[in-house]
Amino acid sequence: MPTTAPTIIGAGPAGLACAYDLARRGRSCLVLESRDQVGGIARTIPLDRFAFDLGGHRFYTSRPEVEALWRDVMDDEFVVRPRISRIYYRRQFFDYPLRLMPTLRKLGLGTSLAVMGSYLRAHLHPYPHPASFEEWVVNAFGRRLFEMFFRSYSEKVWGMPCTEMSPDWAGARIKGLSLREVFLAALGLNRAQKAGLYEDFLYPPQGPNMVWDRMVERLRERGSEVRLQTPVQRMEHDAHRLTALCTPAERRPVADSPVVSSMPLRNLIAALDPAPPAEVLAAARRLRYRGFLTVALLLPESNPFPDNWLYIHAPEVQVGRIQNAANWSPALVPDPNFTVLGLEYFCWEGDELWSAPDDELIALGTRELDTLGLLNGLPVAAGKVVREAYAYPIYDQGYEAALTTCREYLAAFTNLQVIGRNGVHVYSNMSHATMTGLLAARNLTGEQHDLWQVTPE
Repeated sequence: MPTTAPTIIGAGPAGLACAYDLARRGRSCLVLESRDQVGGIARTIPLDRFAFDLGGHRFYTSRPEVEALWRDVMDDEFVVRPRISRIYYRRQFFDYPLRLMPTLRKLGLGTSLAVMGSYLRAHLHPYPHPASFEEWVVNAFGRRLFEMFFRSYSEKVWGMPCTEMSPDWAGARIKGLSLREVFLAALGLNRAQKAGLYEDFLYPPQGPNMVWDRMVERLRERGSEVRLQTPVQRMEHDAHRLTALCTPAERRPVADSPVVSSMPLRNLIAALDPAPPAEVLAAARRLRYRGFLTVALLLPESNPFPDNWLYIHAPEVQVGRIQNAANWSPALVPDPNFTVLGLEYFCWEGDELWSAPDDELIALGTRELDTLGLLNGLPVAAGKVVREAYAYPIYDQGYEAALTTCREYLAAFTNLQVIGRNGVHVYSNMSHATMTGLLAARNLTGEQHDLWQVTPE
C-alpha cells in the first residue's frame, strides 16, 4: 500500500465510518486496531451458543448521513426494536422515561406532591450559574427527584460525588429534558422526539458486529487493509506533521499521508515522540476515562423481564445496569429456554473491582442478581467477564482547560485528525462518533469541518 494512503487508528464506529466513506469515494486506507475484534466498545461478545452486546448500543440518529451509512451496510436487514427500560428504586421498577400515573401510584401521593413541590422551588429559585452536575439536575428536575433518581446511579457510574462532576455531562446527555418535558411526554402532550426519549431503534439481528464485520469485509474487497492486534505505541513527529507510526511489528512512515486517530486523546499525547511540552503532557494526564466491566450470566430461564436494560438505583449492590440480550434481539439468545443478562459494573482501570478474578466477579454478579430478586433460585449455566478501560470520558471539574490545552497543541499537526468519543474526549453516542468519522473522511477530500464542534445528540 503506498504511503499516501490514509492511516486510521482504531476500528470502532468512528474509525470504520471514516474508512468506509473513503472507500465509497474510491480511496483505500490502512486501519490499525489494537484489539483482536473490531467495533470498539460497541462489540458483540459470544457466550457459548449465545451472544450479548457489550454495553447495549441502539442504532438511532437524527443525522441523515449516519442513517444512510448504516443502511448502506445493512440494506433492509435491521430490525426495529422497542425501547423498554426501567429504573430499579426501593425494590420497585419505574418506567423510564417516566409514565405519569404508574409513577404516582408507586411513589404515593405524599412523595409525588413533595416531588412537584421540590420542582416548583427549583424553578422559582434556580442556581443562576450551575457549577456542577448536581446543580444542573436540581435546576431541571428539583432536589427531591435528583436524590431519588440521579444521585445514586450517577455516582456509581462516575465514581465521584455529583458536586465534582461538570454540568457539561448533563448538557451532553440529558440536555433539553426537564421534569416538565418528561411529564408532558408521559401525558402524550409533547410529541417532540428528544434524543433521550426515542421509543424505537434499529438493531442488527446478530448484534452490532454484524455491521462492523460487514464493513471490514467490504473495505478489504475495495483494497483497504484492516490489521487487528496492531496497537500504535509511538508516533514520531517534527512538531508540524506526524512522520511515522510505530507498532510492535514495524515503523510506518506517514509524513506524506494523513492520519485519523480515534485512540483516547490522553494516550495519543503520551505516544508522541519527541514528547510534547510538560504542560501539554500534564493536561493530557488530567483527562480521565471511566472504565466498566460486564459480567454476562447465562441462566436456564425464559426471558425474565421485558426491558432492554434496567438502571439499578440501589446503593446496596454495586451493579449499575443490567442488559437483557434477548430483548435487544432474539437472535442473540436462540434457545428460548435460556436468557443472557449482562451486569455492568463501573470502575477505574486497576482498582479492586477491575482487578478481581473472573470467577469472583461471576460470583458477585450471581449474588447481586439474587439480592435484586432477579435470580429466582436458578443456577448460572455459564459466565463471562469483559473489561473496558476507556468507556466514558470524564467530565470532572477543570477538564475543559486540560482539553483546550491538548486541542491547541494538536492543531499544529497538519496531517492529523482526531475522531470518536475518546479521540475528541466527548461523552457521546454512536451517532456522534460515526459523524466525526464521516466528516474526517470528507476533510480528506477537500471539505473543511471542525471535528471538535460536532455536537452530541
